[in-house]
Amino acid sequence: MPSISDPIISIKGLGKKTSDRLNQLGIHTLEHLVFHLPTRYQDKTSITPLSDAGIHDEILIEATIDRIEVIPSRQRQLLCYLSDNQNHRILLRFFHFNQYQKQALIRGETMQCFGEIKIGRKGLEMHHPEYRIITQNQSPLLEPTLTPIYPLCSGISQNKIKQWVNYSLEVLKISKLDDYFEKITQQSMPSLKSSLMLLHHPEKDEDLSKIESFKHISQQRLIIEELATHRLSLLKTKKARKGKKTNAFILNNTLSDKLLNSIDFNLTNAQSRCIKEINDDLASSEPMLRLLQGDVGSGKTIVAVFALIQAVENNFQAAIMAPTEILARQHLQNFTQYLESLNIQIAYLSGSQNTQERREQLSLIESGKAKVVIGTHALFQDSVNFKDLSLVIIDEQHKFGVHQRLSLTKKANNTPHQLVMTATPIPRSLTMSAYADLDTSIIDELPPGRQAVETIALSNLRRDELISKMRKISNEGRQIYWVCTLIEESEALRAESAEKTFKYLKDHLKDLTVVMIHGRLTKVEKESIMKDFENGRINLLVATTVIEVGVNVPNASLMIVENAERLGLAQLHQLRGRVGRGSEKSICILMYQSPLSDYAKERLDILRQSNDGFMIAQKDLELRGPGEILGTQQTGIASMKIANIVRDAYLLKEAGYYSSKMLEARLESQNALINRWIDEEKTHYFDA
Repeated sequence: MPSISDPIISIKGLGKKTSDRLNQLGIHTLEHLVFHLPTRYQDKTSITPLSDAGIHDEILIEATIDRIEVIPSRQRQLLCYLSDNQNHRILLRFFHFNQYQKQALIRGETMQCFGEIKIGRKGLEMHHPEYRIITQNQSPLLEPTLTPIYPLCSGISQNKIKQWVNYSLEVLKISKLDDYFEKITQQSMPSLKSSLMLLHHPEKDEDLSKIESFKHISQQRLIIEELATHRLSLLKTKKARKGKKTNAFILNNTLSDKLLNSIDFNLTNAQSRCIKEINDDLASSEPMLRLLQGDVGSGKTIVAVFALIQAVENNFQAAIMAPTEILARQHLQNFTQYLESLNIQIAYLSGSQNTQERREQLSLIESGKAKVVIGTHALFQDSVNFKDLSLVIIDEQHKFGVHQRLSLTKKANNTPHQLVMTATPIPRSLTMSAYADLDTSIIDELPPGRQAVETIALSNLRRDELISKMRKISNEGRQIYWVCTLIEESEALRAESAEKTFKYLKDHLKDLTVVMIHGRLTKVEKESIMKDFENGRINLLVATTVIEVGVNVPNASLMIVENAERLGLAQLHQLRGRVGRGSEKSICILMYQSPLSDYAKERLDILRQSNDGFMIAQKDLELRGPGEILGTQQTGIASMKIANIVRDAYLLKEAGYYSSKMLEARLESQNALINRWIDEEKTHYFDA
């Protein structure tokens, strides 16, 4: 007896080659076929008279063949003239046909045809319709329910996938599915089986507008279950992690008070609140896993410093990991500035260090002399041994794969506390869905006195006007970024290259020091250039987006971004955040290539009108979807089977309630839900 968990290759006539193709769509079992839902529907439930046909309507008609004709033009066409029982006429036009097809179309035979109504020189037409000659005993096109249209891959036809899905639905009818979700909703929603049956074959009187907008109760029932299951997986991870052994810190304010007295600014209320939330976690015997997010310039670094001071007070080590050498070097500079007066030894590891430097730093880490360790991916390497790692701080966490985070935490004797930071504000809907395993602290205010950056959109054609502006700013002793989106020329993308721009600016600003930095330079070269820029020895820095995060040069007050229409909102907001860090009024000029699409205009307008990173992140999510924002870490969220974080955000609260109920279920029911909704290859990201 067939089972819904059977592999697809068990279907009669479905071979290994086809099975491999279906695997590309994530279809491995009959259950996967059942969850492979239609993208749209065709209505073949009734025959439409030609007198009621409207241009662009997709309809089913029944008519008699009057005559056929082959046009012997450069591209041969087969024309089939039909009329219905009211003598209304329509022409079928075939651009590709064979001799067998031509011979089957005989005058006087009756056809059913389904396709889009077009208008030609002689009246109504259909081009390459689906058809059956019913007077030749071909099965009619008329169907009892709406006809599903499924997503396909190469080598798979609609007819075949319909056949396989229908077989799977028949197996579903006789299969037992663990429907724990139905139990916790107390049957206030349709069952899993009835929801799937309806969505594969809706009746003609179903509200298609609701189905098209994903507001049908059967869709909502599946969406809520999927969202709740993803959240359940993360909550299970959180619960398992909380059960691990960690080092509970004894909170001590000796060094914290010294640091407070040494800095020349007051912490904001938001910073103080976040420090307290983190300290409460550190004092617990359960390992911390906290997300610290805040807008550009909100002061996340000092919050992280107060966290690692607690590790030092308890004689433990803290590691700070950054995705790039520029950012790691910036952290080294900032943390040294704060910790030098406290006599805290810092070690630094990067891929560009020579053997001697590296050996010295590794010795400091292994002996425990270095209480604070800053580095890039170099921290993961086998040769790095910590004496007593108890706090891991990860910056720009979405740029790291989960296995990288895990490999660092495994270097600790006990599960370390973990603080992950992002300078890209994350919309609440994404936090609830993708980061349910993390506690969240938000720095939701900027330090006093920080001015909003004025943002201007300017056509690339007006770049010559910027020369005098840049010379004026440089004469006032301030510095400039000019950001290019590509290193080399590309006609296809119509984007100015950094090399071409660099030459143009050097030629037009001979009295200024103009230097170029990009990803193809060596790490040493990049560090040297950034040091010169920080020390004021460079007036104008032409850069690719390597300066997107972490670079802090308060004297820079003008940012020019070329081809800004090619970058995402969050990325543009990050780049804009490199200026406005000093007391001077700062400007960001977004240069664009004309003509701008409506989509690009909308994105640039959002940046012109707002400096609020959280609002911008929400708009970025709506425009580009979660995949772009989450990066490598939470790939499962970006490719759910039915749910969509943006479209279905209004259901997240309900899904959150049901996920907590699911957490109370038997392990068997929890696993059934997870196996149903989360592909096996995506579950690895729950281990971090």
